[in-house]
This record gives sequence, structure tokens and C-alpha cells, in this order.
Amino acid sequence: MSIRIVRLGTARAKGEGLRLGTVRRPPRGVPKAQFAQRDFYDTWLPNLSPSASLMAEGQAAQDGQSWARFKRKFQSEMKQPDASRVLDLLAALSHQTSFSLGCYCEDENHCHRSVLRELLSQRGADIVKD
Repeated sequence: MSIRIVRLGTARAKGEGLRLGTVRRPPRGVPKAQFAQRDFYDTWLPNLSPSASLMAEGQAAQDGQSWARFKRKFQSEMKQPDASRVLDLLAALSHQTSFSLGCYCEDENHCHRSVLRELLSQRGADIVKD
């Protein structure tokens, strides 16, 4: 049992389980009934995505300093009670079932899902190593 960190819209891995979309907005131009069928997500979990203003800041980050600033701010958002409790739940569930979570970004290293990976790891989650 474990969590797989994925790029939404990519083919699912064997045994991946339920896919959680940790994105601010649903995929454009895709009917809601086809989100899972097209390998985006089964369940939408926008409270684990950056706030709209922070998302814009992260997308605009062009160097290590601006990315580090985004990362600190996102970590702060994830310390809020609602997000923190969800992260705790996902970490605990990772020892009972397999599931994945992800975002649309091509490069995980420049995506909030890399921060989610760290936060879940700090909580003792079982995470698939890619």
C-alpha cells in the first residue's frame, strides 16, 4: 500500500488505485464525466493546491530564490488546520490502501506536488519512489 505522486492526465500505473486531483481548477475542455476516464482524477481535492494568488507566483518562479519563496508560502498554507488534517489522513491511509495524487505540471520539481511529497513523507506516509 502506498501513495504514488503523478502528473494528471498521464496513463495510470498498475495498482495505482484512486487518483486525487490536487489542483485549483478542473481540466479545461474535459466533461466532468470523463475526468477519470481520461486519467485526470477520480476525486478532486483542491484544498491541497496552492491558493490562486500563490499558484500564479509559483508558475512565475524563474529561479531558485523565487521557487524557495513559493515553497515556504505553500508549506505555510498546508499548515492550516483543514489542509494539515487532510495530509495527516492521507499519510495514515497510505499504510492501508494504494492511491495517487497529482497535478498537471510537467516537471514535478517545479510543481506543488513536490512539496506535497515532502509534507507527506514528513508525516510518515508510504510513498512510491520513482
